[in-house]
Amino acid sequence: TLRLRLLHVVGTRPNFMKTAPIMAAAERWNRDGAGEPSRVAFEQTLVHTGQHYDRAMSEVFFEDLGLPQPARFLNTGSGSHAYQTASVMTALEPVLLELQPDLVVVVGDVNSTLAAALTAAKLQIPVAHVEAGLRSRDRSMPEELNRIVTDAVADLLFTTCRDADQNLLAEGVAAEKIHFVGNPMIDSLEMCRRKALERPILASMGLEPRQYAVVTLHRPSNVDSEDGLRRVVEVLRRLSQTIPVVFPVHARTRQRLDHGGFAAELSGCTGLHLSEPLGYLDFLALMAQARLVLTDSGGIQEETTVLGVPCVTVRKSTERPVTITEGTNRLADPDDVEAIMRAVDEALAAAAVPRRPELWDGHAGERIVGALASLPTLAYPWYG
Repeated sequence: TLRLRLLHVVGTRPNFMKTAPIMAAAERWNRDGAGEPSRVAFEQTLVHTGQHYDRAMSEVFFEDLGLPQPARFLNTGSGSHAYQTASVMTALEPVLLELQPDLVVVVGDVNSTLAAALTAAKLQIPVAHVEAGLRSRDRSMPEELNRIVTDAVADLLFTTCRDADQNLLAEGVAAEKIHFVGNPMIDSLEMCRRKALERPILASMGLEPRQYAVVTLHRPSNVDSEDGLRRVVEVLRRLSQTIPVVFPVHARTRQRLDHGGFAAELSGCTGLHLSEPLGYLDFLALMAQARLVLTDSGGIQEETTVLGVPCVTVRKSTERPVTITEGTNRLADPDDVEAIMRAVDEALAAAAVPRRPELWDGHAGERIVGALASLPTLAYPWYG
C-alpha cells in the first residue's frame, strides 16, 4: 500500500468548513477502501496558522465540525496582509521541512492559503488547491490576488463550478491538473444541518423562523472607511425598521464601529441585535431559518443558495456567479444605499427556493479523496 502524506493548512473559519469533509472522507477511505482493496492509504496532518483565533472563531468550529485538533498551531495572529502572509510562511517552512509531506492541501482564498501554497511550492512540495478557479475580476480584493497566485503555483486544482474550470483553462492551466469535484462547504452544511436546527439559538434571541434577517459584513470595502461604515449603519437602521435583524459582529468590524463612534448609533436601533461571532452550528441554524441574509461573504452566498434563503451580497462583483445564475443571490453596489435597499425589497418579496448547482450534493470531499487516491495511476511528473 502506498502511503500518501497529506498536510492540510487552515487559518480561518471558512477553511475549517472546507477541510473537515476532505479529512473525514480520507479517514473513511482508509477504513473502507471505497468498498474495494486500495493501493493508497492517507496519512493526514492538520496545521492551523492561527489567522483567526478566538474561541468563537476557531475552537468551537473544530468541535462543531468534528475536526481533529491541529498537530501544529503556528499562532501567527492578525496584522497587515504582508505581515500575516510573511508570518505564516516563516512559521510553516520549518514544519514542512520536518514533516516532508507528499502534498500540501490548501483551501479557499485567505492569506494563509496563499502563504502555504507559496512556501510549499518554493520547497518543491506539490500543492493541491481546493476551491480553485474562482474569479471576481476585481484585483482590489486581497482574496482575488490570493486566488490567482495560489492557482498559478498549484499542481492540482479542485473546482466547485464549471465556470471555475473555464477561468483556469483561459489562464493557461493544463486541463489534466483541473478536477471538477463540487463544493466541500456544502458537505459540511449537509452533515451539520439537522444538528444545527436542534440548537435553541432562535428561542434564545426571541426570534421566529422566517421572521428575521441575518447580516454579516467584514470586508475592507465595507467597513474600513468612515463613508463605508456610515452606509452600513444607514442600511442597518432602515432594514431593522422593516424586519428584526441579527448581526453577529466580526471582531475587526466591531473595532471599526467602536472606533468610528457608530456603535452608539446602532444601539439606538430597537430592531437590531448585535451579537458576538457565533459557532458554526448556531450560525447555520440562524441562517437556515432566516427570511433574508445580507452579507459580503463568499461562502454565505453558496450556503444560502442551497438553503433557499434570499441573499443580498453587498459587493460590486462576485467570484461565485453560479449563486446568482442558479441560486438565491443578488448583488448590490456597496456605494449606493438606495440600491442596497432596493435589492433587499426584491429579496424579501422573492420566493425562497433551494437550488442545487451541479455536484453541490454533499459528496465533494469523497470526490477529492478519490482523485487523490488515483494519483499513482496518473502521469503526474512530481508523484514519487
